[in-house]
Amino acid sequence: MTDRHPCNRLPSWAGLPEDGPGSRKIRAGTASGTPVILLPAAPGPDARADHGGPPPREEARDMKANFLASAGIVAATAVALTGCSAGSDSGGSSEAASCTNTIVNADAPQVTVWAWYPAFDEVVDQFNNTNDDVQICWTNAGQGNDEYTKFSTSIESGSGAPDVIQLESEVLSSFTIRDSLVDLTEFGADDVEADYAEGAWEDASSGDAVYAIPVDGGPMGMLYRQDLFDAAGIEVPTTWEEFEAAARKLKESGDGAVIGDFPTNGRAFNQALFAQAGSVPFEYDSASPQEIGINVNDDGAKKVLEYWDGLVKDGLVATDDAFTADYNTKLVDGSYAVYLAAAWGPGYLQGLSDADPDAVWRAAPLPQWDAANPVQVNWGGSTFAVTEQAKDKELAAKVAMGIFGNEEGMNLGVDKGALFPSYAPVLDSAAFADKEYEFFGGQQINKDVFLEAAAGYEGATFSPFQNYAYDQLTEQLYAMVQGEKDAGQALDDLQASLEQYATEQGFTVK
Repeated sequence: MTDRHPCNRLPSWAGLPEDGPGSRKIRAGTASGTPVILLPAAPGPDARADHGGPPPREEARDMKANFLASAGIVAATAVALTGCSAGSDSGGSSEAASCTNTIVNADAPQVTVWAWYPAFDEVVDQFNNTNDDVQICWTNAGQGNDEYTKFSTSIESGSGAPDVIQLESEVLSSFTIRDSLVDLTEFGADDVEADYAEGAWEDASSGDAVYAIPVDGGPMGMLYRQDLFDAAGIEVPTTWEEFEAAARKLKESGDGAVIGDFPTNGRAFNQALFAQAGSVPFEYDSASPQEIGINVNDDGAKKVLEYWDGLVKDGLVATDDAFTADYNTKLVDGSYAVYLAAAWGPGYLQGLSDADPDAVWRAAPLPQWDAANPVQVNWGGSTFAVTEQAKDKELAAKVAMGIFGNEEGMNLGVDKGALFPSYAPVLDSAAFADKEYEFFGGQQINKDVFLEAAAGYEGATFSPFQNYAYDQLTEQLYAMVQGEKDAGQALDDLQASLEQYATEQGFTVK
């Protein structure tokens, strides 16, 4: 969550206040039966020192703001916003909003927006220059955790939230359960559904409600070192069976490289791999917020984890924590022959400063369990949601649907921000399909890999305590790779811990 990207979509290891490494503040359900979670945050910098790696990432998770406030949770300090004045005729939720952009039409009502996309200033300018009836007043309130912490604080206090906010898809349930996001179907969201990739729209929806407008996604593929494959006589694997055979052949070549990495802190990455084998870890609908289905130890997850456990035990893959300095070095110095990546991965890879100039990178589809029946999965993705604090929700909805809901704005996101678009007119365009990437030898990686992956992705369901679930998954995977338990036991223990946690929060576990 969310969650990894040249556009700051990388794991932000920042945590929220807590009692100590790995601690979780838990409060049982209220007398009314409303589930309550007290800021189950990502651990702070020292939380996994004993594991020799960085702490788990992702975003803050908590539930009903009124209960959080009475519990005495320490609120994050709000950032001071600087820039041009938003003026007195603001349509936003803040009486004294500030903007980092120029307001083109000072007479038009303004909608406040929080977002951390790269080159977003150009997108905002494009919107403001082409809309006379509304202007965006934008500020970057931080990426990932930093923004979510500030949003949580504003929910608790009842003021200070923007009208429109960038949220990763996997955190939406964490905020809808707090009644902090607007169902956009009231403002015509259903009318634009056809303009978006099916899986991305599913991720932004819950039952009949639509809580956000998709912006970008992370369909998965395989980035690989063609030069290392050629030197070892390896053909590009199309199945996981072939992937294992390639890993063994690479190890036998004696050049010191392994085929790739299985990070115990992979979190959303690991869950995507489980989903490819049919795993459905959670069943949740915002229409029944007190109920949740938990099936993290289903057959699909066990199949995948047993496979990777076998690769680990045979020394065919590394188990380095993802997105550390050491991991980044190994991505580009020939230690790993493969980077299993989302569509934002190519941009991330190109941005690493230690990249080997002689490396030959190419992209291929993600290996499949059954090549005849491929299953496409997604890692990452973001949206724009309208907050309940928005003064003019209809106007805010127009902005949420309009920022990237046009070809000019979305193309700016693609060209300047390396976004993989969810907006169909750009996603399906010949220009996007035919785009050549110099880093990959001029390969048309969208056409060859990521467009098919995006088209096949059908969406996923995340829990309202997704961060806590990721934390627990990380701990279980670490125990597995240390030889403390096998794959099946790790997932069974994960299941038990999440069922207990959900019950303690006041959920009914189906």
